[in-house]
Amino acid sequence: MQSAVIVFPGSNCDRDMAVALETVSGQKPHMVWHGDSELPAGLDVIAIPGGFSYGDYLRSGAMASRSNIIRPIIEAAGRGTKILGVCNGFQILTETGLLPGALMRNSNMHFVCRDAELEVTNTDNIFTSRYADNRSVSIPVAHHDGNYFADHDTLDILEKEGRVVFRYHSNINGSSRDIAGISNEAGNVLGMMPHPERAIDRKHGGTDGLALFESLLH
Repeated sequence: MQSAVIVFPGSNCDRDMAVALETVSGQKPHMVWHGDSELPAGLDVIAIPGGFSYGDYLRSGAMASRSNIIRPIIEAAGRGTKILGVCNGFQILTETGLLPGALMRNSNMHFVCRDAELEVTNTDNIFTSRYADNRSVSIPVAHHDGNYFADHDTLDILEKEGRVVFRYHSNINGSSRDIAGISNEAGNVLGMMPHPERAIDRKHGGTDGLALFESLLH
């Protein structure tokens, strides 16, 4: 599996993401700087990691969404390349328009850093095929702007088309309809606030994130 991790000024989960991808595939991912204007050839997966790109100035993900590398990512998504955006990566995907909605300030106005209990709501998906239907998983979260918002019509479409992939058991940030992760219409782009790359090793507290990366491989 050929993969790439996009690195922005302020990314801080890029190494974690790279370790997760290499653990599953046995191949080191390409580390691609945001200022590059081309992606490596033959990529199967592009990961946009968590962190605080550009210090979250203006709006989380807004400045990163204007980086040189975004146009090639959008083009790759259109060709069916799998795109995974986690935390700040999810924010960037909404800012680019690859995913609908927006990530707003947590409803309690506090940074949330804890394990979150999630329901895997759709396993008919290239990102979650290795999970059991309706399985509960524990995945770490660490965000200040994870409150997913979209208008009612958009939310209804996401629900109807099975594009809500992860849902919080207990809403920790005010997200509409407890949404923790969604996919695009084609199913090859996933954005989620929880960090599956931080849940692949028992020594780190659990392995509930591992099946996501195994799903990408298989």
